[in-house]
Amino acid sequence: MSNYDKNLDKNNANFVPLTPLSFLERAKDIYPNYDALIYEDRKYTWSEIFKRCTKFASALEKIGIGTGDTVSVMAFNTPEIFEAHYSVPMCGAVLNTINTRLDAKTVAYILDHSEAKVLIVDRQLHSVIEKALSISKIKPIIIDIQDNFADQKLLKKIGDKEYENFLSSGDENYKWKIPKDEWQAISLSYTSGTTGNPKGVVYHHRGSYLMSTGSAVAWNMPNRLNFLTVVPMFHCNGWGYPWTIPMLNGKTICLRAIDIKKIFDLIEKHEITHFGGAPIVLNMITGAPESDKKKLHRKVYVLTAGAPPPSIIFKKMKALGFEVMHVYGLTETYGHVTQCAWNDEWNKLDEEKQNEIKARQGVRYPNTEGVTIMDPETMKEVPRDGKTIGEIMIRGNIVMKGYFKDKDATEKAMKGGWFHSGDLAVMHPDGYVKIQDRSKDIIISGGENISSIEIENTLAKHPGVSIAAVVAKPDEKWGEVPCAFIEKVQDKEVTEKELIDFCRETLAGFKIPKKIEFCELPKTSTGKIQKFELRKKAKEIN
Repeated sequence: MSNYDKNLDKNNANFVPLTPLSFLERAKDIYPNYDALIYEDRKYTWSEIFKRCTKFASALEKIGIGTGDTVSVMAFNTPEIFEAHYSVPMCGAVLNTINTRLDAKTVAYILDHSEAKVLIVDRQLHSVIEKALSISKIKPIIIDIQDNFADQKLLKKIGDKEYENFLSSGDENYKWKIPKDEWQAISLSYTSGTTGNPKGVVYHHRGSYLMSTGSAVAWNMPNRLNFLTVVPMFHCNGWGYPWTIPMLNGKTICLRAIDIKKIFDLIEKHEITHFGGAPIVLNMITGAPESDKKKLHRKVYVLTAGAPPPSIIFKKMKALGFEVMHVYGLTETYGHVTQCAWNDEWNKLDEEKQNEIKARQGVRYPNTEGVTIMDPETMKEVPRDGKTIGEIMIRGNIVMKGYFKDKDATEKAMKGGWFHSGDLAVMHPDGYVKIQDRSKDIIISGGENISSIEIENTLAKHPGVSIAAVVAKPDEKWGEVPCAFIEKVQDKEVTEKELIDFCRETLAGFKIPKKIEFCELPKTSTGKIQKFELRKKAKEIN
């Protein structure tokens, strides 16, 4: 034993388990009367939020909820889901946020698989919840969220308890529970699987703490920023920002649902400085009618992730006054783990080249120990030539504990000591990662690998294209060929021939879409294109 290990043990003075819950307590102690959370006509200070969260945690404990129990929440971006990020783990329980757009069968599966003891739910979701509860074996205690700004025509009582009344039954002097071990689970998020049942991703307190601090550093976030919740808080815990913002004494402004006019209104009213959003949301912002937009009086910083963005989106957002940084991550990595960190030498490049660089997935976050591109069979790094395709591999404290109750899937995902992302990418000589495709989305035509993202980026540059998605279409001769699905820009006409000719200007012949369909693209609630649905359509096209 080294002398550095003798009589130098961990104790309560020198070792405290990391938990993002401590950020809220600090905010309450130091900034008690600062505005913390705003939603429509509701406004809470840090001392009020802390009191509400501890009372709710106390109320949960009074009905028997404790360490290791699952509390599910199915809600829109309102104060209740923000508070649940603290109140649920404050009593030792695990927070399970459920996608508000899931069907009843999937919700029932999640309730059963997670063994949910409590379900906090917005009354507007009564239809899907009532169906889910009729299917599920688990019958959790239901706590209704009554939101006066929801669509009142859709509201209906679901459970016997109401959020505010339940909260008032708790003790405001309740002593919240710090985890005994920072490896203790804090949340459970289910992946949006395209086939089969979704997998439950388990986060621990340590990872959530480190994600919060890493995000603040990587995005250069200042104290007292004003943050708009565009990303659903059910998605990767809102990319971790319900925990990050209190650490910075920031102000969180809740946006219940995506509404571009409202986003511009809230930016102006609350002097919003930061928000995150999938590329589809950015596309909605840039493509909105002029009547919905407002001139920005200060730069607004935007983080985009969830799908590889077309390079043109950076140009369009910059023209409106937004500064966009592209990041990359997965549910299994607490959200974003790489960023397209900017180098000053790139300022000399022309705008188009700069935007192409901004569309890369970039380099690892400060809180990410390793990101590389490997051949998944040999587990050896591919050359840094910007051409050789491999799989993005990740390791660090921000990789999930594992998949809930799924040992085989966990071991497969962590094989070789790295988390296997399933995303195919190249690494440039400067170490910057650029995704080529999801492994299931790569198109293999006549033995050639074709990146659907490359074709989508090309199509997105056409002034008549709002959104482009490319999938493989079965072909007798080539095996597969590219097939494009296009959402047009409003009031602009564009033809299939025009787009094919446009692609021919820059793409190799075998990469040009052999068929183009115009339609509204199917999307998830977080803005991802549901390519599995498009692949079904492609098979039916002659």
